Amino acid sequence: MSAPFLLILRFGMTLSLYAFIGWAFLFLWRSFKLESELLATRKTPPLSLSYLNHKGQKKTKHFRNPEITLGRDPHSDIYLENETVSAHHARLAYHHGQWWLDDLGSTNGTTLNDDDVETPTIIINNDQIHCGKVPIKVYLAMADLSPTTQRI
Repeated sequence: MSAPFLLILRFGMTLSLYAFIGWAFLFLWRSFKLESELLATRKTPPLSLSYLNHKGQKKTKHFRNPEITLGRDPHSDIYLENETVSAHHARLAYHHGQWWLDDLGSTNGTTLNDDDVETPTIIINNDQIHCGKVPIKVYLAMADLSPTTQRI
């Protein structure tokens, strides 16, 4: 074989190797982009809870986290200072594309729209939760929270 032919063959092989590496990186980049878009669509939708605190003032808190605890424990996400509320009274959790309410074995029980909650129950917009004697109104937001809204 002649030297010019081998040189052309080497350039051709080098170009095909670089083309393959470029194609592999492009494929990986597209896969990562698609995966990030899928993960972005699985984010927890915003949830707002309105309730009266122990001073009788209406409070509204906005959440983006997938689990919210309600109770008399000061470390609860919604701190309810009332003698009818247990320390770890109830939990709101987002899974399977919906918000669920679960009573955590509270003494005075949890109700959803005046029905006792005995098993995890799906909640919808404008539902009324009672932890003991404390009413809590649920607002499910369909749009993203604005940057100025309080997030917890």
